[in-house]
Amino acid sequence: MAKHKNRKSDDRNIPSAIVPEEDAPVVRTKWGSFDLEDPKLPDWVEERALQSGGYPYDAEMSDKDYARELETLQIELAKLQLFVNERGERIVGLFEGRDAAGKGGTVMAIRENMNPRLVADVALPKPTEVEQKQWYFQRYIAELPAAGEIALFDRSWYNRAGVEKIMGFCTESQYRTFLKQAPALEKMLVDDGIVLFKFYLDIGREMQLKRFHDRRHNPLKIWKLSPIDYAALAQWDDYSAARDAMLEATDSKVAPWTIVLANDKKRAHLAVIRHMLSSLKYRGRDKAAVGSVDRRILGGPELIH
Repeated sequence: MAKHKNRKSDDRNIPSAIVPEEDAPVVRTKWGSFDLEDPKLPDWVEERALQSGGYPYDAEMSDKDYARELETLQIELAKLQLFVNERGERIVGLFEGRDAAGKGGTVMAIRENMNPRLVADVALPKPTEVEQKQWYFQRYIAELPAAGEIALFDRSWYNRAGVEKIMGFCTESQYRTFLKQAPALEKMLVDDGIVLFKFYLDIGREMQLKRFHDRRHNPLKIWKLSPIDYAALAQWDDYSAARDAMLEATDSKVAPWTIVLANDKKRAHLAVIRHMLSSLKYRGRDKAAVGSVDRRILGGPELIH
């Protein structure tokens, strides 16, 4: 499998490489205004961020508890990797969600102690001119795992149902065709023996604002911010509608969506890993170590409706 990296600028001087020519939109809510260019995060964003979007916890998980639980689960992931390689299994994980939902960090938590030659982080850049002339799914199919491998897609073919639709990067006809073809493709993958996980990481409005602000004003994270992120500030409702339409059209018995409430990244990482491990049978699985999935933050599409 080819290993791709996101092609985002790492220009820490910030200028035009990151900031679009037009001014970033100011978000206005009943609690106050949010200006991404203002280095001070509004108090109302800080106060509301964690529990925004109906998140069920009022405090983040402690770093100590997270580190302990993550290490236990990563030992199980190491067992899983050996089993997958020995048995020639194929696993695919799709990670979707709003900008700043934590997709990349979740993939990183899974892969941290796994063999990078067998467990791929697939994060494709924008399509080339040649790829734009191909069947839409073609470049993604090229990244599917061979026997004994795992592929984790940090954004996937579902780009077409989200950012491409919202930003006008595809036509309405292409979008409709995608919604029809995606379930058929996924059924073929599953019928061929691939184990397919589809995760949608959902965050609240204020949490997205807080994470965008951190990216904008932290010189170590500015590379994560793109013009698409700026545009997303004013398109929260559009992304919500696109998410709902995508889930309705592509959630199936063969390839269901798993929703993860991800305002707390640490809890989200653990929930995703537990779900994967509890869904698979592999030699030496320690059920006590895997534990129970937190159903307050992980479930089906009904979790956000």
